[in-house]
Amino acid sequence: MQDAGNILEQMNDRSREVFRRVVEGYLETGGPIGSRTLTRSMNEKVSAATIRNVMQDLEYLGLLGSPHISAGRVPTQTGLRMFVDGLLEVTPPSDDDREKINATLGGNSDDVGTMLDRIGNALSGVTRGASLVLAPKHEAPIKHIEFVSLSAERALVVLVFGDGHVENRVFTPPPGQTPSSMREAANFLNALVEGKTLSDIRRDMRQQITARRQEIDVLAHALVESGLAVWSENTDEPDRLIVRGRSNLLEDQGEAEDLERIRVLFDDLERKRDIAEFLELTESGEGVRIFIGSENRLFSLSGSSLVVSPYMNADRKIIGAVGVIGPTRLNYGRIVPLVDYTAQLVGRMISDRTER
Repeated sequence: MQDAGNILEQMNDRSREVFRRVVEGYLETGGPIGSRTLTRSMNEKVSAATIRNVMQDLEYLGLLGSPHISAGRVPTQTGLRMFVDGLLEVTPPSDDDREKINATLGGNSDDVGTMLDRIGNALSGVTRGASLVLAPKHEAPIKHIEFVSLSAERALVVLVFGDGHVENRVFTPPPGQTPSSMREAANFLNALVEGKTLSDIRRDMRQQITARRQEIDVLAHALVESGLAVWSENTDEPDRLIVRGRSNLLEDQGEAEDLERIRVLFDDLERKRDIAEFLELTESGEGVRIFIGSENRLFSLSGSSLVVSPYMNADRKIIGAVGVIGPTRLNYGRIVPLVDYTAQLVGRMISDRTER
């Protein structure tokens, strides 16, 4: 088969129009498009037989396929890719869609996670797909650490960051801890961690503790090690990936095979822990990227499409991503600018908060 990038240029006007109308009809209805349907919408007056011949040629090129024994055709993954790259017409987000997404930024008192959750809900609502929002890591320097005893078998480690953000993590402390050992452990850690981020701590704290263990007693050292284990367990930060609108994917899925694909996608979304891989999808450059079917290595088994865009902080560093996932017949022309708009909005929101 010829390279898909060259096929579009080699097509005549009739073949290009037939191809475009088949894809647009499929994206709108989800079903195969027949020659008789096309005769009523073509710019030039041509017979159904002529259109069938053109469709057969496009099928030979690998751009169209026949899902059933009928005259109707649907685009293949290659065909969809060529359409998205060469023929897709995008429309700016409507005022109504922008207002629904903008409305999620109303509460300045909310933390970033809460706002991103609302943004995800709004994006899934306006696109009728499932939204994916990758929250940024919290990389502010740590200002203070405190250990709080809750019971003989439960304790709390409180992390206070320089930007005012506070994280509380419950863990099981080593046996025999006293108020004195907790204070000693906290003082020891505060002398080491002030001004460092969690990433810094995970990278070199264990070496520091080993080198200076003679400075604290056995009980306090055990508590420090236990607290370090709590931070290490959260390295992957699975809660950073916010998924909203799964139920939208079940709409209009009448075929058993479609429902099975959605079930596989749900399983993927529930199990997904390799968040870094999701972010890697966006790191080859700015702007929206579209992954169709098996091109989408994270969710390839479900035959879904992913439209995703990174967002950046004030230093133009990629810190997260926004996306919409759904069937391959997504309304790309509408969803691509919505994802782009949302990603830029999130980037501005994150930048404004860090500059306060």
